[in-house]
Amino acid sequence: MERIEQKPLTPDTFLQGVKDCVPTLLGYISIGLAFGVVGIASGISVLEVFLLSVLVYAGSAQFIFCGLYLAGAPVTAVIATIFIVNLRHLLMSLTIAPYFTKYSTLRNIGFGTLLTDETFGVSVVSAGKEGRLGGKWMDGLNITAYTTWIAACSIGGVIGQWLPDPEKWGLDYALVAMFVALLVLTLASIPKEKLMHYIKLILIMVISMYGMLYFMPGHLAVLLSTVIVATIGVALEK
Repeated sequence: MERIEQKPLTPDTFLQGVKDCVPTLLGYISIGLAFGVVGIASGISVLEVFLLSVLVYAGSAQFIFCGLYLAGAPVTAVIATIFIVNLRHLLMSLTIAPYFTKYSTLRNIGFGTLLTDETFGVSVVSAGKEGRLGGKWMDGLNITAYTTWIAACSIGGVIGQWLPDPEKWGLDYALVAMFVALLVLTLASIPKEKLMHYIKLILIMVISMYGMLYFMPGHLAVLLSTVIVATIGVALEK
């Protein structure tokens, strides 16, 4: 009988988390630089760019903040909009939470607070391959992404003082480009027998979202479509 050798599990170390984060850093750096430039063009200072990166730590929310700030929106509208846009983090946290039940509440708060679309993507791929996620590994992944993001946004803010027109350089499209690249990389890591299943779900997501745009604001359409398609995906996998 032929013996099947199992691939060794990725070490649960902080350094391994740092290494696994490296492929995503180009995205953090490019989007962070773009946000810094856009933030300065929107009328906020380098210090405010830095504080937004530290306290909000969400690319899409930070870009939305700049747009609303430039439009003179009230504080309540800014807070409510960013809260709704970032509700997707609840879904992402719920997805990986079962892997961290053995850790304390405080550790889990740390994992969830620093979770982003990119670190979530890396975590899901890793969990799918190995069936587990480690706390030290997650800390390495999250903290590397967090510090890189803060540094990139701050440097972008400094550069933005000499680039008053970010649209001229296509920097306003940087966030969209990053998500497209993340989607392609995620699909490339999926086994061929499951690839068609995920492509169908993506098509359902697109149709659902565009259909809902006729009846509700864009951020609500994205959130509701995500919940619906995620439910369909789980049901079909069973």
